[in-house]
Amino acid sequence: MSELSPELRARAARLASLPVVIGFDGFVDEMITVVLERKDLESFTPVPDIKTFGSLITAAAGHSSLREITVNNVDPGGCAVNMGDGLLGFGIPVDLFATLGDPVHPAFAEMAARCRSAHSWGDEPGRTLAFEFADGKLMFSAVRQLGDFDAAHVRGCLKDGAYAAACKEAGLIAMTNWSLYPRMTGVWRVLADEVFAALPEGKRIFVDLVDPSSRSGDDIRAMLETLPLLAKGGAKLTLGVNGNEANLLCELLGLDKAGNAEASVSEQAKRLRAALGIDEVVVHWIRYAAASGPDGDASAEGPFCAKPRKSTGAGDRFNAGYALGLLLGFPPRARLRLAAASSGFFVREARSASVEELAGFLERWERGEVEA
Repeated sequence: MSELSPELRARAARLASLPVVIGFDGFVDEMITVVLERKDLESFTPVPDIKTFGSLITAAAGHSSLREITVNNVDPGGCAVNMGDGLLGFGIPVDLFATLGDPVHPAFAEMAARCRSAHSWGDEPGRTLAFEFADGKLMFSAVRQLGDFDAAHVRGCLKDGAYAAACKEAGLIAMTNWSLYPRMTGVWRVLADEVFAALPEGKRIFVDLVDPSSRSGDDIRAMLETLPLLAKGGAKLTLGVNGNEANLLCELLGLDKAGNAEASVSEQAKRLRAALGIDEVVVHWIRYAAASGPDGDASAEGPFCAKPRKSTGAGDRFNAGYALGLLLGFPPRARLRLAAASSGFFVREARSASVEELAGFLERWERGEVEA
């Protein structure tokens, strides 16, 4: 796909006029490394992977245990914030509506200043302890305070008209993190009736559930029944899920699960789209991604990274890259390549890419110059 990079550069000037509205999760993230062995005050060996960490926990069963951690950063987090950071990196104007705190938590100050507009829709943000390992991450989130984010609360937030006005102008509307907001299904119904139904036909809506494994089957089924209602005004609805999330939905819907193989992931995207009755489904695993939608089915291999500098937020940068492709009208496989490159750049550089950096990464990837 050697034409993708020059075409991306050629279309990039449009992005300034294609704002994205994104909500609703804001979290304060503490990025943590677990110490396996400390050598001296300045150096230590980290616990390398989740399996090793699991063995340490298992060995402690039945008696007390102490394990040192290091808090590397306290970051603005939440999928809406992370995806918004990726979009801002591309030069896309962002209108952020999220649980940023009242007053806004200091962790979000820089992010809010970069957005075209930032609106706090919650008195207290969520909090996540993110334990990072070479093969993935374990995230522990405190979300009790997010129970206040319900239909009545959102109706109050809508009264100033800012969200509806931003959605009407937006090139894309993104909603992330259904799973950790226990009353989000009711919020979706309010938005479908009071905002999305009045939008021009063809408006793009992107939804990322975030891992729903902690929610009951009944809650997930109610959410899936509500999901198509977001598009009842004629919007084009895309659901983005990672491999574990896709398999969970397949199990609940009585569909075959997928393995981490390109053909298997592609079939999974098709099955989920048909079962859910929505416009498009995107499934991304560590090595492969696939999309199934009205403009065709596609799959693509990603630039795997064995030793990421940062993994928390990689999926959100994948979503930002996919949204970039949607905004600029690229076909499905090109959208997947942009998404994979956006995530691939992020895990290697620990920051979001600009359009020029993304184009350069794509070129190096195509030449085989991106290290795994």
